[in-house]
Amino acid sequence: MRTCGVEITGSDVLLCILTKDNDVFDIRDVRQTRFTLGDGNDTEVMRKFQFDFRKLMQDYQIDSVAIKERQPKGKFAGSAKGFKMETAIQLIEELDVQIFSATTIKEQLKRNPLPIEFEDTGLKKFQENAFISAYVYLMRKTYKQESSVIYLV
Repeated sequence: MRTCGVEITGSDVLLCILTKDNDVFDIRDVRQTRFTLGDGNDTEVMRKFQFDFRKLMQDYQIDSVAIKERQPKGKFAGSAKGFKMETAIQLIEELDVQIFSATTIKEQLKRNPLPIEFEDTGLKKFQENAFISAYVYLMRKTYKQESSVIYLV
């Protein structure tokens, strides 16, 4: 199972590719750990971003993407460019894209703590949240944990 963890900050998409095979994790080297979006109002720029992201996922045979959710409003709200990039990623048909809230990530890490200190992974500091998103996705997939559903009668 190959997953690309994504964190969107401002006009950057930060990436980390993590695979899990027989309970063994492998952090993949990737030729591009960051995408930066120029003019998010230009349709061609958005199409190029989506094409480039899709191509990277195809080249590394990624089947799922885990995105850390950004706040829609408030002090830590995401930018309009960020939401556009998130949508462009979600619209790539061949990818299973999941968005995880900070609460979901925290709960999952409590159930399944990281097996290694982040500093020992060899990744750059800016990739930490992308790595954690990919790890959370893999743990939820492994243990078949779905998001909580509340039924009102």
